[in-house]
Amino acid sequence: MDLSVRLNRLELPNPILVASGTFGYARELAAFVDFKRLGGIIPKTVTARPRKGNPAPRTIETPSGMLNAIGLDNDGIEHFLKHHVPHLLRLGAPLIVNIAGHDAEEFVALTERLNDVDGLAAVELNISCPNVSGGTDFATDPRLTARVVSDVRRVSRYPIIAKLTPNVTDVTVIARAAAEAGADAVSLVNTFTAMAVDWRRQRPILGNVTGGLSGPAIKPLALRAVFATARSVDVPVIGIGGISSLDDVMEFLVAGASAVQIGTANFYDPTVTMRILDELPDALRTLGADRVADVVGTIQLLDRPARPPQLAD
Repeated sequence: MDLSVRLNRLELPNPILVASGTFGYARELAAFVDFKRLGGIIPKTVTARPRKGNPAPRTIETPSGMLNAIGLDNDGIEHFLKHHVPHLLRLGAPLIVNIAGHDAEEFVALTERLNDVDGLAAVELNISCPNVSGGTDFATDPRLTARVVSDVRRVSRYPIIAKLTPNVTDVTVIARAAAEAGADAVSLVNTFTAMAVDWRRQRPILGNVTGGLSGPAIKPLALRAVFATARSVDVPVIGIGGISSLDDVMEFLVAGASAVQIGTANFYDPTVTMRILDELPDALRTLGADRVADVVGTIQLLDRPARPPQLAD
């Protein structure tokens, strides 16, 4: 069984990646995951300068999901390059670095620093975080999306993935802007802006008031976004949102995703990626496929009548 996937310039050994912000810097999952088996590791978002993140509380469990308002807490690009990248490159899985900037110039500067590192697989542009000031501005306006992607594409030695927000009227418009500007692939969706309230204290629970909703609760929404986007752009789509089982993975592949990222499930089932990789070949065989690409976008739409059915006389 050929599990490899090709996302334009990016080639991966299989379609099972781990999403940024849910896998730490991989050290945290060493007891549960054989890193060499993963299709790709995407560590926490890195910014130009250290960020303390948002005030606590920063996470809360919700029905079938989780709210987080971490606020891109990280130690900055220099610390990341010195202390985390050497370790991550030794793990044997493709390393995709997720970056976020305040403006297009900062995205470019971060990309240029990553150009100095040998052995990266790709750069994922986090233009869609809902928990920081201005964090979703780039992915809610197709012109800003196009500018960031095109500016980064001009300087990057690595493939580019644009990570998109669902908090827009039509995500396909943003996806097309990213694709036309030179993204090798688009990943979607990031979290949905949401909130939780303590009615007894009459206060929001999160210190940031709002946060990003992830987990099984968002899977149907993410699936629809991936389906629509895959039919609207000419670049591969990476599906994200509530994926926690083999069935979830297969649903996203059939709906049009060429690969997937496992996110929130890593918190409550740290072996989830290993189990899915064990089960994936048999699932592909069930559909008569010899490789992952054979099932991507193979969803069959129901036949619809040419006109509404007429009532009987």
